[in-house]
Amino acid sequence: MTTKKKRIDPIPDEFSSYEEAAEFWDSHDTTDYLGVSRPVKTVSEFRGRRFEIEIEASVAQALRLRAKQKGVTLSRLANDLLQRQLVVTK
Repeated sequence: MTTKKKRIDPIPDEFSSYEEAAEFWDSHDTTDYLGVSRPVKTVSEFRGRRFEIEIEASVAQALRLRAKQKGVTLSRLANDLLQRQLVVTK
């Protein structure tokens, strides 16, 4: 049984754009480059959970219109309406 060595392209010194970097990494496996990688310390913060729900198109349209009229984001208006309807306390 013969073992064929996988050809690994060198990582370019620079990418001319994010798109070029994305194309490179979309077609290459990062585990092939573990020898040239290094650990990076990061600090992350949980900023809250997001939920997705299905609503009818007419409801979404009315919500968008009302949010625009009030000068608030769609999310803010939806949260306010649901909290009032459900009497949710923070």
